[in-house]
Amino acid sequence: MHPAVRPPAVLRPGHQPTPRPRPRRSRSLIDADALRVLHRAARVLLDDLPGLTDRLLAALREREPAYRAARDDEAAATWHEVHRSLRHSVSSLLDPRGTRESARHCSWRIGVTRAEQGLPLDALLHAFRLGGSLVWQELVDVTSRSAPEDVRLLVHVASDVWDFVDEHCTIVADAYRHTERQLAWRRENRVRLLAAALLDGTGRIADLPEAAQALGLPEQGRYAVIAVAGPAGPADLARALPPARVYWHTGPETTHGILLVEDGEVPAPDDVPPGVRVGIGTTVDGLAAVGEGRRLADTALRLCPAAGGAVRLGDRLPEALALSCPDLAAALVERAFGPLAALEPADTEVLLDTLATWLACDGSAQRASRRLYCHRNTVLNRLRRYEQLTGRSLSRPADLIETALALTARRLSHTGSAS
Repeated sequence: MHPAVRPPAVLRPGHQPTPRPRPRRSRSLIDADALRVLHRAARVLLDDLPGLTDRLLAALREREPAYRAARDDEAAATWHEVHRSLRHSVSSLLDPRGTRESARHCSWRIGVTRAEQGLPLDALLHAFRLGGSLVWQELVDVTSRSAPEDVRLLVHVASDVWDFVDEHCTIVADAYRHTERQLAWRRENRVRLLAAALLDGTGRIADLPEAAQALGLPEQGRYAVIAVAGPAGPADLARALPPARVYWHTGPETTHGILLVEDGEVPAPDDVPPGVRVGIGTTVDGLAAVGEGRRLADTALRLCPAAGGAVRLGDRLPEALALSCPDLAAALVERAFGPLAALEPADTEVLLDTLATWLACDGSAQRASRRLYCHRNTVLNRLRRYEQLTGRSLSRPADLIETALALTARRLSHTGSAS
């Protein structure tokens, strides 16, 4: 080695070499002589390119942990990558214009490949700078062995060498970051596609392990889907829900959360932002059933008041049944209340309002009368009139259940949501 010819200021990328006393010969002659010396040494490096590659790889394994940790099956590919990069670097010393584009393309490809492999960018830039240091030191050593008096001339081309190193560090960093952004977009898009397929119920069984890994959720487990509509993001809902593992999938109108239920049932959030509607489905088993969980959550969402709020489907199953089968619900309404069509609409509303209030009061005519601001006997008379007109008996369980479901179906058909 010849430490005297490479002062610290020359070694740092982007810095100019240490000024030297101005020689008597003109600057143009010095540049020509310096280039002659540089080219002579560069040709020697090209002839010894395999050895130069081996020395750089040895330096990388010694000084860069990321390269030292490389697997044995990567060794050949790494050797050819380093050899190709050094060949372009040294050739650029001989013919900068002719080799510029191919050298830039080589560095760009290295940046892309290493980003795809997950090698840290700092390690890659360190490798390029080590390569620049090695090439410079070899140029100095070759010249000092063949013509020691010419070593001083290399100082005049040092900035060109290090400008090349800086340029290619920038190229490889740009390629790396560009590829990293592309990979991140592909990963995010793939995760969205996997989540969308689960929620739509169109996911393939073969994709479940990948989906579980991508979403950070176990393939087997109890899940509930949360459907959210309105001006609220996942962060708002996460604060309103108890701590849980959940993946949020944002859609154009509705956001769905795939929530892992580790203990008990999912409680309805207490602090729902104004104007936000939240539907929480009942639990399903495994990621494969998330599509059914989404359907249940959407049903719960439809039961939410238009002004906002949260509904757990498990708390509103009769309404969910009526809402899920509109044709059957309409048939049930006709069966239970069709005979009332002969009455004046106002009379029909009075009877059905009394019936609904009586059911809401757990069958207590006394409590219902207080809510309706009428006498207890008035409530009983209206209930008997309903039984007479429809031929039903509210003391018979089957008739009572059917009537209650019919009231729910009728209300949902009129309002479009639960109150």
